[in-house]
Amino acid sequence: MAAVAALLDTRGALQSLRRSLPPPARRLCACRSPQALRRTLGTRLLDAVVVGHRALRSPELLAFRTQFPALPVVVYGAFRPDDGALLLRLEDAGSVAAIAVEGVDDAVVGEMVRAETLSARRRAALSQAPRLLRLTDGIQRRTWDVLVAGSSWRLGTQELAARLDLSREHLSRQFAAGGAPNLKRVIDFLRIVTAAQLLTNPGYDLITVARLLGFSTVSHLHAMARRTAGQPAARLGSLAPPEILAAFVRVGTRSRRE
Repeated sequence: MAAVAALLDTRGALQSLRRSLPPPARRLCACRSPQALRRTLGTRLLDAVVVGHRALRSPELLAFRTQFPALPVVVYGAFRPDDGALLLRLEDAGSVAAIAVEGVDDAVVGEMVRAETLSARRRAALSQAPRLLRLTDGIQRRTWDVLVAGSSWRLGTQELAARLDLSREHLSRQFAAGGAPNLKRVIDFLRIVTAAQLLTNPGYDLITVARLLGFSTVSHLHAMARRTAGQPAARLGSLAPPEILAAFVRVGTRSRRE
C-alpha cells in the first residue's frame, strides 16, 4: 500500500499527522533523518512526503526535490516570521505542494496531505476514465473509486471483492459487463499509470519502480507497459495519465486471455 513519509521536527507534529490522516490512509513512515527518508523511497511506495522546519532549510531538501520533483511535498512545522519569504519562494517554484502550520492546522493536516498525494493527482487526471472505459454500472463505479483512490489495486481480487462486500465471481462478471474492460486489465492500467508517475522522477529507476509496484522483473514491467500503453517502460515517464488512458483505449482494453 502507498504510504506517507514524514520527516518532522517534533513528536507532537508526528502524532497530529498520524491522527488526522483519514482511514485507510494511516500508513505513516516516520523518518528520523534525510538518509532514512532516502532509504524509505527505495523500499516503500510513497504517496507524499511531509517535512518539518529543519528539513525545509537543509541542503538535503534541495537535492531531494531535484531527484524527486513530482513527489508531493507538504511542509508542516512551527514557522517564524522570517520564514515567510522562503516559504513563498518554495511554493512559487512548485517545490512544495502545501504548507501547514503546527499548532494551527494540527486537526486538518492529514486532509491537507491527502489532497496533494499522487493518488489524488492520479484520480483527478483520470476523471474521464469511467466514461471512456464504459464504467457506468454502480458496481463498476464503486470498484473504480476504490482502485483509483489509492494503491488498492495491489489487493488480490478476493480481497477487493470482500472490501466491496461482493463475491469474487460476481465482481469479475459485473465489472466487465456492458463492454467495459475486465478487472485485471483495469488493475494493470492503473499500475502502469502509477509507474509513469514515479518514473517522472529522475531518482526512480526501472528496477526500483518494478519492485515497488510488485512486478516480478523489469521485463514484466516492460511487457505490461507495451500491452497497456503501447510504449516501452523507459518511455512511461514522459507520458501523462490522460495519454496512457488514450493509448489504453486505442491499444485494446480486453485481456488477451478472453
